[in-house]
Amino acid sequence: MTRPVLEIVQLGKTFSTAGGSHEIVKNFNVEVSEGEFVCLLGHSGCGKSTVLSIVMGLSSATVGGVCINGREIQGPGLDRGVVFQSACLFPWRTALDNVLLAVQQAHPSKSRKEQIALAQKALTRAGLADAGERRPTEMSAGMRQRVGIARAFALDPKILLLDEPFSLLDALTRMDLQDQLMRVWDTERKTVMMVTHDVDEALFLADRIVMMTAGPAAGIGKIISVPFDRPRTRADVLNHRDYYWMRDRLTNFLEEQGEIQKSARSPQVAGPERVMVRPAFDL
Repeated sequence: MTRPVLEIVQLGKTFSTAGGSHEIVKNFNVEVSEGEFVCLLGHSGCGKSTVLSIVMGLSSATVGGVCINGREIQGPGLDRGVVFQSACLFPWRTALDNVLLAVQQAHPSKSRKEQIALAQKALTRAGLADAGERRPTEMSAGMRQRVGIARAFALDPKILLLDEPFSLLDALTRMDLQDQLMRVWDTERKTVMMVTHDVDEALFLADRIVMMTAGPAAGIGKIISVPFDRPRTRADVLNHRDYYWMRDRLTNFLEEQGEIQKSARSPQVAGPERVMVRPAFDL
């Protein structure tokens, strides 16, 4: 059997504070194959982003570890492209120059002309062929996030890590960027791990969905395979015979975990959970 590109083994994370230690993630195990698109789905605060930050190399595990191509990671690296909730662009640089930074890191031996061509190609794939000279203040939030996606792909990473990249956008922009991500991914077929709290987003994008239990000490509750063929469209997903029961299954799991999470809190601090379950016609 081919070894998985990404292996997360017995992962656990505990934070120590003045009030004691708090176990966020416990016994988290998952493998991701080459070219696979995996979504981590769960309530806010369940540890999804904690897991992803450890895979990014921005945080260290308390127990367990993360391996890429059989080697344990020791910190951030060019083998991982990262997209956060906000684009995190340098405001004084143009869109092209922001992407060029990634190209220069990934291809230091190439000439500047070749590097610029690669940066422009990445922008074009992200739907920004004519926006290279714009600065972040001259772009919409959706355009800035496209630049962030272009920069991540420009690294030519082994793995793309997405931390709720569309959650701060309006519904129409979010759907547009999901479509754009799918078009780029269909061409590149990068291995992807994406954090989301949006049921429909996970069903549209993923090959497998890893559902996380309520925190603290969150782990994997269920893993489901998404049967929709690729390349896929929203209409294909919506009309698939398995769409509605899969959506119900995800929603029911999240509702159960939400009740568990609320029951673990006192009434004074309990609050609404941020889980997005949009009407089916959005898909």
